Amino acid sequence: MDQDISAVVPYSLEGNRVQLRRFFRWLLPAVSAGAAVAVDLVLPRDLEQAPVDHPYFAWLLLLSLAVYLTASAVGQKVPQLKDKVDYLAPLYAGVTLLLNLLNIVTAKLGLLPVLYFPSIDRVLAVLAEDPVYLLKCMAYSYRLLFLGWFFGALVGISTGILLGFSKAANYWIWPFIRSIGPIPSTAWIPLVLVAFPSVVSGSAFLIALSVWFPTTVLTASGIANTKNAYFEVASTLGASRWYQIRKVGIPAAMPSVFLGLFNGTTASFITLVTAEMLGAKYGLGWYVNWQKEMMAYANVYAGLILIAVSFFLIITGLFKIRNRILVWQKGVIKW
Repeated sequence: MDQDISAVVPYSLEGNRVQLRRFFRWLLPAVSAGAAVAVDLVLPRDLEQAPVDHPYFAWLLLLSLAVYLTASAVGQKVPQLKDKVDYLAPLYAGVTLLLNLLNIVTAKLGLLPVLYFPSIDRVLAVLAEDPVYLLKCMAYSYRLLFLGWFFGALVGISTGILLGFSKAANYWIWPFIRSIGPIPSTAWIPLVLVAFPSVVSGSAFLIALSVWFPTTVLTASGIANTKNAYFEVASTLGASRWYQIRKVGIPAAMPSVFLGLFNGTTASFITLVTAEMLGAKYGLGWYVNWQKEMMAYANVYAGLILIAVSFFLIITGLFKIRNRILVWQKGVIKW
């Protein structure tokens, strides 16, 4: 009987410790958000910081806390959601703490130059009070990004496949790609201004060019690194050359293709900011440059936030597509 008790008690204590750690992990975001709200509402504002009509930062914190608590409550009945909430809780608490410190340094103490470092609530005020104009700029940028990214990715994958499977194409085209590919796409602006009839087509071309090069190189590299044994087995089984390309070479190169698309997407956002300087009337890149010239840095940061969110959503979507297409990799490589 004593042995049974000694075996159960340590297990029970360990279980209590686990539950206690989970509770403190769950409590961290609430404490961090509550402290940030208290600081924002209680501490006086620096006199040099322009006032705002509403406490946008406190509202944002309360809204995020409400979403977190709701997700926690729903997670009690949905195990997958509960695991995700537990995993993200420390990150949420850390981000909230960082925003709290930034709010203290800028809005409350004014330790940084006010012109270049506006308070968080001033940035949020731009997003909350001028949504229609910002949405119009986002729509314009998305149109350019979609056109440029789609055609750049399409031509890049096609060129990479051609280089990977054709020795003649590799002989004639590869030196050309090595010569012009590394040139930044923005360096072609003088030629684009002359060669294209409109700002939209010229800007889309620059974005497509920035996507084309990394996609081409990594697609061709993925095909070149495919084990020759795969093609030999397919040929032994009677597969045609076209079948080997479709069912062996391209699927084996897909990890490298997606890597090229990720790099191309990053380059496309960098190019977007410059491309929209060619005479565009809307767009996130144009908006950031315009507000920078006006010395309205709260608006600049608002535009940068929208660019960052857009990039995050597009990259997340690409990862979802990659995971769906490359589901065979799960369990084979480290995900």
